[in-house]
Amino acid sequence: MKRVLVVDDDPTVSEVVAGYLDRAGFAVDLAADGPTAVARACAQPPDLVVLDLMLPGMDGLEVCRRIRTAGPLPVIMLTARGDEEDRILGLEVGADDYVTKPFSPRELVLRVESVLRRAGAPAAPRVETAQPWLRAGPLALDPTARRATRNGTELGLTIREFDLLEFFMRHPGQATSREQLMQRVWGWEFGDLSTVTVHVRRLREKVEDDPAHPRLISTVWGIGYRFDLPGSQEAEVDDGR
Repeated sequence: MKRVLVVDDDPTVSEVVAGYLDRAGFAVDLAADGPTAVARACAQPPDLVVLDLMLPGMDGLEVCRRIRTAGPLPVIMLTARGDEEDRILGLEVGADDYVTKPFSPRELVLRVESVLRRAGAPAAPRVETAQPWLRAGPLALDPTARRATRNGTELGLTIREFDLLEFFMRHPGQATSREQLMQRVWGWEFGDLSTVTVHVRRLREKVEDDPAHPRLISTVWGIGYRFDLPGSQEAEVDDGR
């Protein structure tokens, strides 16, 4: 049974979310403030955190920063604000997704399941069907172990950043819209496209020599993004031998 830590100072919201998650088969822990959330996440790391942005004692952004220092713990941010900047800040500190209040509890459960599926991708059964490494210029990516390196140095990628890089490396030279990326990487048929924009920006900061002038992940104006390499070199697969 997967464990979800729900962090919200509104008891009504916490109870409703906990009820829906419980009926969906999750074990649920609750925290009503930032310091308590950090303490519980560190003492017994959950499989995922549903985290409100506005919290007493410590806001959700700081909570997210602190719990993510221990490892790539999946986080879904809740926010009552309509300001896009707040949602983008949540994604930039490492949240894997966000939901804006008021929200449908059923939709939140679907988002939780979606993020956990991505987080659980490197499960043990996949060892028997290990996939070859992908290599492209300075980048190397192991889909089975979910490790990625740049010039031999391991990259600290979030779940979504890894999925996004893997998609790009499997489709070099292909212009892909943000809508297509949301469908094929996130598995969503709808959603706020700024989610894609922010994750591309964060990924560029980790794989580009100069993120302000990207050469690997190019913007295709009016369409979306394209994964390129100097000299139009295509990504290669390597069986590791």
